[in-house]
Amino acid sequence: MTPSNDLLPSLARIREADVELKAFTAVIADDAAIAATRKLAGPLAGRLVGVKDIFDSPDFVSSYGSPIYAGYRPATEAAMLGIIRSAGGLVVGKTVTTEFAFLQPAATVNPAAPGCTPGGSSAGSAAAVAAGLIEYSVGSQTGGSTVRPASYCGIAGFKPTFALLPTAGVKCFSWSLDTVGLFARTVGEVSEFAQALSGGRIVGVARPEAKDIVVGVPESYPWGDLSASARLAMDRAVLALEAAGVRVARLAMPSWVGEAFKAHDAIQGWEAARALAVEYEQHGARLSPLLRDYLQTAREVGDEDYASAQGIAHRSRQQCVEWIEGVDVLLTPSAPDEAPEGYGSTGASTFNRAWTLLATPTLGVPGAVGVNGRPMGLQVIAPAGEDAKCLSAGLLLEAALRG
Repeated sequence: MTPSNDLLPSLARIREADVELKAFTAVIADDAAIAATRKLAGPLAGRLVGVKDIFDSPDFVSSYGSPIYAGYRPATEAAMLGIIRSAGGLVVGKTVTTEFAFLQPAATVNPAAPGCTPGGSSAGSAAAVAAGLIEYSVGSQTGGSTVRPASYCGIAGFKPTFALLPTAGVKCFSWSLDTVGLFARTVGEVSEFAQALSGGRIVGVARPEAKDIVVGVPESYPWGDLSASARLAMDRAVLALEAAGVRVARLAMPSWVGEAFKAHDAIQGWEAARALAVEYEQHGARLSPLLRDYLQTAREVGDEDYASAQGIAHRSRQQCVEWIEGVDVLLTPSAPDEAPEGYGSTGASTFNRAWTLLATPTLGVPGAVGVNGRPMGLQVIAPAGEDAKCLSAGLLLEAALRG
């Protein structure tokens, strides 16, 4: 538990550092934090947690990264906040999100790669953990909004199996894809966080024996070739795993991965156009041009296109459940490259979106770098429902990279 004599200095440090980092939209008041901490008990034992500003809370303004909701304070609370509190965690504030968790960059900076984007849409959640201001944070992923910023900021990011953690009370972008994501500095810490929040559904996370696991590495990807940084990180990971005694199997990417990747666009577009219909129709002038243009185009996705894409998604998920013969987990880059320079883009989700649609657990593992020395994460993927296996394999990879 965070000792009471350490709590106020920790909050003061968050407020001081955030002037430059810009990772928080709001931080809990000192008296409220002290009162809340006295009531907390559980596996998180007073640990400090930040929550992305698309999760409703009556204790904080929830603006969803948009001026449309400036000053808005919901009357109800997202289910995840109750789960965190029941597990003993102290929600110390709301973390910065991009506008409605889409692509318009936020003001947050990257503490691990100065002058580069922290990624999105969970920019504040990743940056606050990377800066050491909080131990854990909660974000979300609809395309790659957890694993990608974790990669850019050099920390661990975990997207559990779809619906393992509830999205009730979260500002929706795409109900078939929106998934709660978790951040911590290391795989061990994010595993503990996931176990504490899962209601007993993630158990037995321990580093496996190297001889007991087979890691599949795709020979190519349906969305394009590896960048120099991604290849450097993958080569390092493969060498480290093989040196640790892990069997690495080269394989052709199953066709259902590419089909899911293509289906993602139509599903997200059709649903986003409806989830944000009021914002587009009544407040369009207050949306960023990037989001407004996207929603306008998304409205052109027809019902037949959406139904077809959902059919592909259903079939692909069934094939994914059968998984890949002889392979326990897959290993890919967490992102196409290191964090891009500047703040004009949050990066691309090409290495993440298929797995988001396929509902699988995916884990961003830190420890590698790209050609410019910036963090370059590695993504471990397991079948849906095999969250503990995903995290366990991540522990093994993290240890191998350190070794």
